[in-house]
Amino acid sequence: MTTTRHTLRLGRDDAFENDVIGIPFEIGAGDDSVEVTLSYDRDAAVIDLGCEGTDGWRGWSGGARSSFVIRADAATPGYVPGPLEPGEWSVQLGLYKMPVEPVDVTVVIETPARSAIPDEPLGAPRPDAPRASARNLPAPAGLTWFAGDFHAHSTHSDGAQSLGELAALAVGNGLDFLAVTEHNTVSHHPLLDGVGAAHGITLLPGQEVTTPHGHANAFGEIGWIDFREPAHRWVTEAAERGGLLSINHPLQGDWAWQHPLDALPAALELWHVSWFLEATATAPWALLARWRRDAVLLGGSDYHSPELKYLPGTPVTWVAAEERSPEAILDAVHAGRTAITRLPTPDAPALVRVGVELIAMAADGTVFCDVEGRRRLLHGDRVVLPGSGGPFRLESATGECLAISA
Repeated sequence: MTTTRHTLRLGRDDAFENDVIGIPFEIGAGDDSVEVTLSYDRDAAVIDLGCEGTDGWRGWSGGARSSFVIRADAATPGYVPGPLEPGEWSVQLGLYKMPVEPVDVTVVIETPARSAIPDEPLGAPRPDAPRASARNLPAPAGLTWFAGDFHAHSTHSDGAQSLGELAALAVGNGLDFLAVTEHNTVSHHPLLDGVGAAHGITLLPGQEVTTPHGHANAFGEIGWIDFREPAHRWVTEAAERGGLLSINHPLQGDWAWQHPLDALPAALELWHVSWFLEATATAPWALLARWRRDAVLLGGSDYHSPELKYLPGTPVTWVAAEERSPEAILDAVHAGRTAITRLPTPDAPALVRVGVELIAMAADGTVFCDVEGRRRLLHGDRVVLPGSGGPFRLESATGECLAISA
């Protein structure tokens, strides 16, 4: 066994100089596993943890873990298993929240690894759970509105539950699909088809490109997007690889979007779960006044834990697709066929586009509002409206956002 110990003094000055620093170490030709342990005063700082191999990125667990193991046949969730290529690797430390007075940071690297990797719970499948798509919202010919969520986390980053447990929650809340968007890793991608099939739900491959200056979701089997590169590279690389990039919760406190961009990405997480705490829809809606009005509008629960007291699908993003395969769902998103509702229930107000018209469902007593702020009270459970000049929303009588459509 080989054990290497690195001790550093790191503080806010170091974070201002570099968000992420690397600590190099060697993997020998006979090494078949590695274990890394990080320790520091967690009351004084927040340091993210990751790993880069000789041949590329091997994973990230942010501030959720203090150690990880990588073996040829398995790895700690968030990290990519596989043979350990000989050469120089590096432990990656993200200096997320650092104090003015530096703290001692210790990194211990051991080959071979000593610790076991626990199995991930599959969760309890619920194949007979009703799906929100059974509501059969009005759709263009040959398409169905499927219900989903474009932002969720498991133990492959900082979520509290396994992929299987996350899928079971989404099915239980009536979702047809769920994008799993782990922070700065794609370790979960090879597992999604199997877990999704076990639970009867489509799990979309995603990754949350995460920095202290803002987050973006990249969707599709497009490989890993390097969060250490400038944000404009995320936009171009996602598009060049056939994926889609969405800026996440752009107005949310410490995680608000701060990266300068000359060209905005195609999609925007207009409705994030944090905006359920707003009394009105004003905050997210005002964003469109200075954003691309042709942006694909998405909603995301940013689900992490049952302790937060909400489920995946808070809010619900509806996608008009030919089927609910990952490819069909993402093709529909590329085409801009999305709508968002506050709830997945059959009696929740919805606003969906069918050709040049908008159709408001369960809409009696709601208020139809355009991006300029013009309003109209609706009468009747099904109301057909002109659809040019969007995006549009439905509000309650007290100003709560109920539904959004482009």
